[in-house]
Parts: sequence; structure tokens; C-alpha cells
Amino acid sequence: MRTSSTIRTGRTVKRTTRAAATLAVAALALSLTACGGDDDNGGGDKGDKSGGTKAPASSVTLPKLDGESLEVAAVWTGTEQENFKQVLAEFEKRTGAKVTFVPAQDPIINFLGSKIAGGAPPDVAMLPQPGAIKQAVDKGWAKPLGAEATKELGENYSQGWQDIGKVGGKQYGVYYKAANKSLIWYNAQVFENAGAAEPKTWDELLDTAQMVYDSGVAPFSVGGADGWTLTDWFENVYLSQAGPEKYDQLAKHEIKWTDPSVKEALTTLAEIWGKKDFVAGGASGALQTEFPASVTQTFTGGDQPKAGMVYEGDFVQVNIGETKAKVGTDAKVFPFPAVGDTAPVVSGGDAAVVFKDSKAAQALATWLASPDAAAIQAKLGGFLSPNKSVDASVYPNEVQKKIADALIAAGDDFRFDMSDQAPQAFGGTPGKGEWKTLQDFLKNPKDVAGAQAKLEADAAAAYGG
Repeated sequence: MRTSSTIRTGRTVKRTTRAAATLAVAALALSLTACGGDDDNGGGDKGDKSGGTKAPASSVTLPKLDGESLEVAAVWTGTEQENFKQVLAEFEKRTGAKVTFVPAQDPIINFLGSKIAGGAPPDVAMLPQPGAIKQAVDKGWAKPLGAEATKELGENYSQGWQDIGKVGGKQYGVYYKAANKSLIWYNAQVFENAGAAEPKTWDELLDTAQMVYDSGVAPFSVGGADGWTLTDWFENVYLSQAGPEKYDQLAKHEIKWTDPSVKEALTTLAEIWGKKDFVAGGASGALQTEFPASVTQTFTGGDQPKAGMVYEGDFVQVNIGETKAKVGTDAKVFPFPAVGDTAPVVSGGDAAVVFKDSKAAQALATWLASPDAAAIQAKLGGFLSPNKSVDASVYPNEVQKKIADALIAAGDDFRFDMSDQAPQAFGGTPGKGEWKTLQDFLKNPKDVAGAQAKLEADAAAAYGG
């Protein structure tokens, strides 16, 4: 997932039948429709105003670690980093250990490589892609989870979320954070002014976009400076249009990026990316807009913001929280519309991986696998946990509660972010591979064949043939 990430590698990704995918989408659509109105809890990202039920104060047993020090590395910044530090602070309080947060750069595998080469790896790192976990294992950097962390995982996670953190049958990752990456957020005032309603299909989305445009506002804000946002656009269109079987094949490079299904998806994307003035600032403006700004510019400026809609995951709420807009009232959300037979459900996530096999590091992994840890960050907003033992009442607004309920209800029936499954060189490196080619495609969406050829050349090199 990512409020700041993407790599990947081939560990087991749970396969989803069309029926299961349809059920998951139906649950999400129903839940989001149910919370489309005013949100009694307000903005949601500024803390739990309702005093919702928390997970038990001590549902997990942790050792005493007085005098121990450890480092945790992650690419998280801003509010997301500050909220995670509150989770680490509670670990310190319970164990007596001292934890230091180490800001990392994307791609984190390169960052970790330099730290390890210098003899100073972090004790634990939050890896935003299954591929990064596999690379860390293949390089001999990552350490298997101990018995306590594995036990905590087994009690609190569906088998699918456990399996994504495995390499060679061994458990290495604790998926602490998840993302529902099949959501489109919109400025409620803009929709009201345009007379627009929430679309359920791609054609309806195009009609809605035209209505927003006709009202004097650019329909979409796109954070094109961050290539990962563009891969997420592609994956939702591709999953819905080509179907889950093709999605799995392309994720493993079992079919080529020159396949007709990729052409169809890129051509569909161009219906928005290539439509004059449908993207705020045009292609050049979008390519200079980083993800956080793509959100905030949608919810600032009164009834004349720079855009009416912004696509991205549930974590968008963190950035909405930096504006005056209230989630559920001023900022609303609908599931990514169906392009093909069913609407897409794409997930992402960040996993805690141990790099120093110490008592303290294993205890931190155990802590992050517990509902206690997840509940702390969940109540702060902009966070989604795959931990099924987290009481949904801790989430700070109805929108987030329903998204969380839908994720847990889906169980093993989800598709993991495709670029996060790819080798880092293709799916997770700024300025290279899929990120760069889709940025070039945003700039020139008429060149479908050229984009396909470049994607395939880069994929072939990264996957080894």
C-alpha cells in the first residue's frame, strides 16, 4: 500500500473468484452508501471524539525490556509518521524499551542495503511491498518471526494476510497496515453544484466528470509526481476490465504487457488522462503534483477547488485531515466504478519485518501484530488494519468504520496491489519501470503501443526474461 510506497515480489497472493470479488465489492458499496451522509464524529482524522471502545488494554503479553534500544525504519512522513510514533510510545511504556523512528527513502530496499553495508541495519523495518520482503529474505537480511509474533498473527489475521508475509513457507512479515485502494473521494459541494451523483460504472464516471467540468471545476486531481498513484489507477481499471485471472497472470509476468488486455486498459485510462482539462493542471501540472497535494487541492478553495475528485485509498483521510473539510460531510467517497463485469477491489499494505533477531525486535513484531497496537493508530484516522481482532468502533468516523468492516468481511478474498508484487526495478522505483512509463503515458496518452512496448521491455528485464 502506500501513503508512501511500492515494490513487491512473488509471494503467494490470494486468488479471488469473480463471485467472491463481487461479494466484496457489494459489501463495500453498501457500506459506503450507508455512510454517505453527515458524519457525527466530525473530521475523523483529528482523533476519536466519541470515546469508542478500545481493544483490551493488555491483550498481548510483552517482555520487560528495560535498558534496551531499537530502531524502526519506514518511509512514512508527516501525520502518518507522527501517528505511528504514538504506537511506538505505547510499546515503550509497556516494555521499558527505547524506540527510535528512522525515516527511510523509497525504495526502502536500497535504503536498507546502504544501512546494512554500513553495519547499522534497523531492528525492524516497515516494508510496503511483498516483493521487498522476498528481496530482504533472498539477501539474507530478514529474520523469521519468532513463536510469539507468529502466534499473535495466527490469532488476529486471516490466512490470506498471513500468507502474504511468508517466503518459502516461513513467516517474515506482520501486515500492520492495510489499504483499500479502490476508492474515489469527492468534494461534496462541487458535486452538489454540478448536480452530479455517485457513479457506479466507468461510463457513469465519465458522465459525472463531464458534469463537474461543465460546472467550472476540473474533474480529477492526479498526483502524477508520485508514479505509484498511476500504477494504482491502472490496476483498478485492469482488474475490473480484464478480470482476476488475467490480473494474476500479468502480476507474475505470465502474460506480456503487450497483451491486448493491457492495450484495452490503457486506452480506457486515456479516456480521462487524455481528455483536455479533465485533469487539474493538465498532464504537466499533474506530473508536478505529489500525492498529498493532489488530495488537499481537492478539498480547499471553497466551491472552486482545483478539482472535484481524487482517486486513492482509504489513507486519503490523513491528508483530508490537513484541510478544513470533514470526512463524511464535505469529503465523501464511492467505490472505484466497474469498468468491466465487476468493480475492482485492490488492497495494499505495510509489513513489519525483523532485521536484527533480538528479544526486543521480536517483541516489537509481536506488539504490531496485536489489536492493541492497531487500535491506537486506527482511532487517529487515515489508517486501516487487516487485524480482525480490532473493534471497528475505535475508528473515528463512520466512513472509516465501514471500510474497515468491509476489509475484514472480505477475509482472504482480495487482490494485492500488482506493482507491489513486481520486482522493485519494475514496480517500485521512482523514475524507472512502470512508474516512469505511466508518467510518460500520462503526458502522452495517445501512445498506447509505445507505453506497452516500454512496459514489456522493463518487465522482461526485471523479471529475468
